[in-house]
Amino acid sequence: QVTLVESGGGLAQPGGSLRLSCTASGTIFNLYIMGWYRQAPGKQREMVAAITSGGSTNYADSVKGRFTISRDNAKNTVDLQMNSLKPEDTAVYYCKVWTSVINCWGQGTQVTVSS
Repeated sequence: QVTLVESGGGLAQPGGSLRLSCTASGTIFNLYIMGWYRQAPGKQREMVAAITSGGSTNYADSVKGRFTISRDNAKNTVDLQMNSLKPEDTAVYYCKVWTSVINCWGQGTQVTVSS
């Protein structure tokens, strides 16, 4: 089916930036929505940002103005540019896609924001 692979996670200082990338491969269905979720230790997984095939975006209030989601429909990728990072952004970030057939999750990539 569809395989999602995230990259770009790592360690950043408060106020710094990271860029996450997710690539979809395998049997590609219509990727109606692509997005990013995150889960911090002891917390519920939450939606961070999402983008439709038409380019409409939605952001969690906690990241609005700091994060930017984008996608390349030709390459089947979705990116998350994270600026002005805060320690509370520390989490495992997961790529998710909503297709015409199924919903798929990536394996996750760790983002740690610490001085």
